[in-house]
Amino acid sequence: MHIPSLTALSAPRLLLLAAVLTLTSVRADAADDGIATTAIDTELKLVSDLRNRGISDSGRKPAVQLLVQAAHESGLIGLLQLSTVSDKAFTDSDGVNLLLGAGYRFGNPDGWHFGLGLAHEWFPGAKFEAPHAIDLEAGAPVDFRRTRYDTSYAVIEIGWGQLEGRILHVLSKTYRGADTGGVCGQMLAASVDPTQALACYARGDQNSRGSWLYDLGYKLSLTPTTTLQLHAGTQKIRHFKEADFSDYSVGVTHQRWGFGWTAEWVTTRTRTPELFMIPDGNRLKRQDDDRLVLSVSRKF
Repeated sequence: MHIPSLTALSAPRLLLLAAVLTLTSVRADAADDGIATTAIDTELKLVSDLRNRGISDSGRKPAVQLLVQAAHESGLIGLLQLSTVSDKAFTDSDGVNLLLGAGYRFGNPDGWHFGLGLAHEWFPGAKFEAPHAIDLEAGAPVDFRRTRYDTSYAVIEIGWGQLEGRILHVLSKTYRGADTGGVCGQMLAASVDPTQALACYARGDQNSRGSWLYDLGYKLSLTPTTTLQLHAGTQKIRHFKEADFSDYSVGVTHQRWGFGWTAEWVTTRTRTPELFMIPDGNRLKRQDDDRLVLSVSRKF
């Protein structure tokens, strides 16, 4: 039997391999001493608007999210997240987003702690077709190609107490469909100043592999049942500075009747708002607007 080398494996396959190794380790320990060595947390959440890095994934409509996390005493971790998304924000999608992650955490939860991992998100059925070049003589878009939104990440986490920092590096060909067709083509279709779209196309056919995403969050316990959450994030999309943006949020979560009730104010600062619009009838609707997001969650 031929066993491929790690360098020959794609990020999603490496992720699945890591998940299998984690489960194998958990089962082996359980078989050795019969004592559970892993903790599994399941959370079901209903949100008024599903925001990812400040941008709406649900078309500014309510969404449901299921999160399952497994943590082994060795430090191995696994994550599964299933969310409902808009088929307008992610063209032709089946209306769901699946995120799988696996990694390793170590350190003191009350002091310095760290994490390393891989993650991959799928948007089943989601794809779009857009021009990847402009015929300058004819003044018409050409080289129409299909792009998917699926994305792979390498993740580094650095924290001190309740202060958490996270860095994501894009391993896949694109970050959520950001390539010449997805960025320059959207600018052209959304009637951005044509000189900006042409300047984007002038850089040649590019993808966004190698992009960097940064997050910083802090949690402060106000009472035994109420927590203040602060967040700031920014992303640098390789080859497409037009898609760079930052997001900020302030939220409060209160535990009552076995549920977590959250109110969060989200604001986003985009360089090119037209890149974050989706069709809404005969007009385009922004997905990066400032918004109060409400949610209720239950852990099992």
